[in-house]
Amino acid sequence: METAKKNLLGMTLGELKEVAKSLGMPAFTGGQIAKWLYTQHVRSIDEMTNISKANREKLAAAYAVGCKDPTDAQYSKDGTVKYLFPTESGKFVETVYIPEDDRATLCVSSQVGCKMNCLFCQTGKQGFEGSLTATDILNQVYSLPERDKLTNIVFMGQGEPMDNLDNVLRATEILTAGFGYGWSPKRITVSSVGVKGKLKRFLEESDCHVAISMHSPLHEQRSELMPAERGMSIESIVGLLANYDFSHQRRLSFEYIVFKGVNDSEAHAKAIVRLLKGLDCRINLIRFHPIPNTPLQGVDDRKMEEFRNYLTQHGVFTTIRASRGQDIFAACGLLSTAKEKEERKGNVKE
Repeated sequence: METAKKNLLGMTLGELKEVAKSLGMPAFTGGQIAKWLYTQHVRSIDEMTNISKANREKLAAAYAVGCKDPTDAQYSKDGTVKYLFPTESGKFVETVYIPEDDRATLCVSSQVGCKMNCLFCQTGKQGFEGSLTATDILNQVYSLPERDKLTNIVFMGQGEPMDNLDNVLRATEILTAGFGYGWSPKRITVSSVGVKGKLKRFLEESDCHVAISMHSPLHEQRSELMPAERGMSIESIVGLLANYDFSHQRRLSFEYIVFKGVNDSEAHAKAIVRLLKGLDCRINLIRFHPIPNTPLQGVDDRKMEEFRNYLTQHGVFTTIRASRGQDIFAACGLLSTAKEKEERKGNVKE
C-alpha cells in the first residue's frame, strides 16, 4: 500500500529546511522550496527548476505541494464570489472573495462547520465536522483565482478560529513571515466569540487585528444567542483585552449583528458604552440575514443608523458594515456546506 505524501504547503521555513536535509539536500534548498511555494505559487514540485532534477524526484517521491483548486464558484451581482474548496480530509469549505473599490478582502474558513452553535449562524446549524489543517487554510489563498488582487484577509468564514488555534497561528505566521507571503499583520483580522485560554494565547503569539463577536453586551441574553458566553463571558473578554495596547498598529473591533426587538434598544447601546469604556476599539454593526429555524429578524436602515449614532455620540467609534453577497448566501452568518454535502451523498447513491 502506497504511503500518502505529505504536503509542503503549510510548512514553515525551518520545517522545509528539515525536509531538505532529511532527503540529503543542503539546508538552503528549504529556502528555495519556500520561495517556490509562497512567492511563485507553483502547482507541482517539477516546476521548482532551480532544484536539480534528481532532487526534485526525491522530493516528489515523498511530498506534494498540497494545493487544490476550488470545485465550484458562485458569483454575486455585487462582485462578491463564493468559492468551494476541498480539504485534505475530503470535506469542503466556503471562502468568500469581496472586491470593493481599491480593496479586495478574502473571508477564509478555519473549520468545516462549527461547535459554537450561535443561534443566528447557518454554519453553527451545520454542526462540527472537523478543523482545517494549515494546508487547508492557506490553500484558500494559494489557489484563489484573484490571489494577486488581495489587500486583506479576515478569518470570519466557517468555524471558530480559536478552536483551531495551532493551525490558525501557523497559517498567519506563514502569511506574515519574510519567508512566506511577507504581509503586514495589519492586513489580517482574526475573529472570535472568545474561547477561554485560547484568546489570551492568540493575543500574545500574534500581531494580527482582533475582532470579537459581541452581539449583546448582556450576559443572559448573549448566553441565549451564543452558548460560548457560558465558557467565556463578554465581560471577561473585555477584561482580558484591557491588558493589551490597541492604540497603535493593532486594531480591536467588536462585531454586532442587530436583531429587531432583541439587542437594538437604547438600553443595549448604553450597556455597550459602559462595557467598552476606556478600551481603544471600534464597533461594526452588521445587518442580520434571516436563516431557517430561527425567530430572529433584522432591522431597517433607520434603526441601524440610530444605534450607530448613539454609540458614536457617546465615544464608541461605530460603522455599519456593508452587506455583500447575500444573493449567493455569502453574507455574514450564511456560510454552510451542509447542502453541498447532501447533494454529494445523493449523487453517490445514483
